[in-house]
Amino acid sequence: MPYFVYRIENRPIKQLKKLDSFYSFIDASRHAKEARTGLSDDALIKVIFAENELQAEDLLSTKREKQIIGDDD
Repeated sequence: MPYFVYRIENRPIKQLKKLDSFYSFIDASRHAKEARTGLSDDALIKVIFAENELQAEDLLSTKREKQIIGDDD
């Protein structure tokens, strides 16, 4: 499965733009770090491991609940 590198812009609505895909995490990470230089405050660069672009975009679009850390009292 490949690693996808996406640019995520949150304004005015959440937009995903695939920058590239790699079969090596090291290459994907390197590309993401280069893409983050000079990035505006309202954008993110993410690396996601998925079977295809559709699954990658689905995973990036899914809102996850915050993890609660602490006692179970």
